[in-house]
Amino acid sequence: QFKDKSAGKESVGAGLFVYPALMAADILVYNADLVPVGDDQKQHLELTRDLAHRFNGRFGDYFTIPEPYIPKLGARVMSLDDVSKKMSKSNPNPASYIALLDPPDVIRKKFSRATTDSGREVQFNPAEKPEVSNLMTIYSYCADISLDDIEVRYEGQGYGAFKKDLAEHVVAKLEPLQKKYAEIRSSGAIHDILKQGAEQVSVIANQTVRDVKQRMGFLLPR
Repeated sequence: QFKDKSAGKESVGAGLFVYPALMAADILVYNADLVPVGDDQKQHLELTRDLAHRFNGRFGDYFTIPEPYIPKLGARVMSLDDVSKKMSKSNPNPASYIALLDPPDVIRKKFSRATTDSGREVQFNPAEKPEVSNLMTIYSYCADISLDDIEVRYEGQGYGAFKKDLAEHVVAKLEPLQKKYAEIRSSGAIHDILKQGAEQVSVIANQTVRDVKQRMGFLLPR
């Protein structure tokens, strides 16, 4: 990924290079045992597992070896305009992705313009119909119905009705999140919430760092 994302650039921020190590630290500092990831992030979790194994082997069992939790559906959602690329907010084309705070009308417009395969059959076939299969994956996740049921529901109707309903399911899925976000931002409580969260997790994180240093032989203040 570093090679791909740094290609053609004169300079690359260190954050891109050290991100996998940062991700590993975020997992290990809380001794997580199950980590939800997309299948494209599995390699980062493998690095985390390697680090945990190496530490445990040298300094005694301490870290839990985390396992990935990769959902069967939606493990990798692809771009709306180019199904060969994963959906990413870093894409310069905002029409290629759905942002969590996109207004309903923006979401509807993006799905109405989403790339679809030739033909008009709503069928899940990633090899032959990757574009509509990607949209069906999003639909299935947001509407909580199976891919087979989606195929039956839109048999003979074409892409128009399918994409229109898909947009409404995504809007409905994001509505509670957007509402809660707006409430928190308007209340002015965001700083208190962040402070409280930091205080809660710092107790765990500080103890982990202290335990690790102690096992590695650091001299620690009492």
